[in-house]
Amino acid sequence: MDIYIFPHQVTQFHTWSPLGSRTPFEGMQSPSRVLFLPFINRGYIVCSKSGGIYTVDDTNPTVQCIAVRDTRIVATGDLEKILSRRAVDSALSLVAGYLPWVAPLLRRLARPTIKYIPDNAIVVPGLTDAHAHVIENGYMKQLPLTEAQSVQEIVELVKQYIEAHPDIRDDPSRWVEGMGWDQTKWPGRAFPVAADLDQDPVLKGRFISLNRVDGHACWVSPAVLELMGDLPGKVDGGEVVRDTDGKPTGVFLDNAMDLVPNPPWTEEQMSSYFETTMKEALSSGLTSIHDAMSRPEMIHFFKKKAEDGELPLRLYLMGHASESEYWGPNITRLINHGKHGRLNCRAIKLVSDGATITCLCILLLDFYVDTKGALGSWGAALLQPYSDKPETNGIMVTQPNELKYLINRFYDDGWQVNVHCIGDRGNKVVLDIYEDIIEGRVGKPKADVKVWRPRIEHAQIMSLDDLERTGRLGVIPSVQPTHATSDMWYAETRLGPERVKGAYAYQTLTRTSHNGVIALGSDFPVEGVNPLLGFYAAVSRLSVDGTSPHGEGGWFPDERLTRYQALKGMTLDAAYASFSEHDLGSLVTGKKADFTVLDRNLMVVPVMEILDTKVIATIVDGEVVFGGL
Repeated sequence: MDIYIFPHQVTQFHTWSPLGSRTPFEGMQSPSRVLFLPFINRGYIVCSKSGGIYTVDDTNPTVQCIAVRDTRIVATGDLEKILSRRAVDSALSLVAGYLPWVAPLLRRLARPTIKYIPDNAIVVPGLTDAHAHVIENGYMKQLPLTEAQSVQEIVELVKQYIEAHPDIRDDPSRWVEGMGWDQTKWPGRAFPVAADLDQDPVLKGRFISLNRVDGHACWVSPAVLELMGDLPGKVDGGEVVRDTDGKPTGVFLDNAMDLVPNPPWTEEQMSSYFETTMKEALSSGLTSIHDAMSRPEMIHFFKKKAEDGELPLRLYLMGHASESEYWGPNITRLINHGKHGRLNCRAIKLVSDGATITCLCILLLDFYVDTKGALGSWGAALLQPYSDKPETNGIMVTQPNELKYLINRFYDDGWQVNVHCIGDRGNKVVLDIYEDIIEGRVGKPKADVKVWRPRIEHAQIMSLDDLERTGRLGVIPSVQPTHATSDMWYAETRLGPERVKGAYAYQTLTRTSHNGVIALGSDFPVEGVNPLLGFYAAVSRLSVDGTSPHGEGGWFPDERLTRYQALKGMTLDAAYASFSEHDLGSLVTGKKADFTVLDRNLMVVPVMEILDTKVIATIVDGEVVFGGL
């Protein structure tokens, strides 16, 4: 007979025979084994002698200790309080009355391991990146081009890559793919051309496809252009860049990138890209990632990983398919899926307009053709023309009528809708559609915004009225603070002194929100994976060297977030934005034991020391997945 003793009860398994003694088990045989499973190595307590455990819980913002059992936080507060364990003592008293030899043993076994963090370290809820691209980040790392300062450096990097991979070197039919180039770093800042990728004998004649750092442009070799054959003169929501003779140059923007016949990724390739990103994410303190454009094949891949117990952190997927018709049925809905329940897919991603200001402040003057020549490089859709190029207002990648149809269909089918919006026109179009649904103006009852939780991804440039409207409607802004500090050197030139006041307005978005929610992410691999880069940018509005167009106080310093707001934005707010605030985002009793241990207190150190912070440990479901406690 086995007796399993829990803090509040005794569970008996009926393999016992009559005994005749007056015990809690009267009429049953004496136990052959007593198993005290809740007390034996089932938990631990993490403590900070300085009280440096930041809970992101307004009722108890910092505590000395958190107690973990299995995958959950079971207690928070002072160590003495946690160790008192009244429930355990009650169970022990019950048992001691009938099995006196058990109680001392239980008390010894019930005492959990106590782990103290270093004196200057802190614990925060597990960090979340609310907008990133998991597979693409690993893809970029195979042939990273972000550091290249010229076309020639790109060519040299591609050459080195080919020579370092004999399987590619010896097979000219194999495609060479990379990501990360940024012509704004090059002399002249002009787009590259296909012929650049034929100038070296090692590259000549090969199929080469290189994505820009933002993923909104693709540069291909002459061999790929030849393979593509005749190209359309116009692409809705995109552009085939052409020279003064009307010939394709080898650069494709936004929707025109779909014309490039890149071979599909194999499962082996996706697995390699995935592992690369997971290793980087965990070492950076991330416990959750919102994948911001999960195509059906990616969802299938993540689903298999989850079912095999191979997701080391939590993934919240925004499904996406590049199809002209409604594609909701092609996305698999997943709720706490897999062996550990770490995979969710209950959102979809749409795109309103083109890329970010800086990513698209590319000088195409050399390629300007005529009045029909697209200037898609200024891709964010604006209500009024660009200040530095008044002949264009940017690109609507998806037309308003199509957006209205798709958003309404996805809403009807119960999907959270998250839309990429950069420019003030793109944001206004989507807010108009959201407002009609929320206010019940489309022939259906008013939407409960707390149930639907629509998001705007990026929310970069808005009119002042739309900044207020976003909060009033309860739409969740999902922003990337490092975009502000990347773009600040060019934004006013592009937008002018008045319009720029509604750009990257994170404090305004937070203040106008009726529940103070602003989800923070990075958009990696466009920016770095390290979430502390975003934390630093949000609270300082400075570049990593401590400078800004407005001096050491930061770029538009009134739009800085407080350190608490920034931490909440990458923990509890990100959890709310993914319907998981009851399980994640703060360190309170009953929630998942996801937390990050940092080597210094980034809530109080001088701002220029924030980026010196190192991750000591990353914990998911109570298990250390990086570092050590």
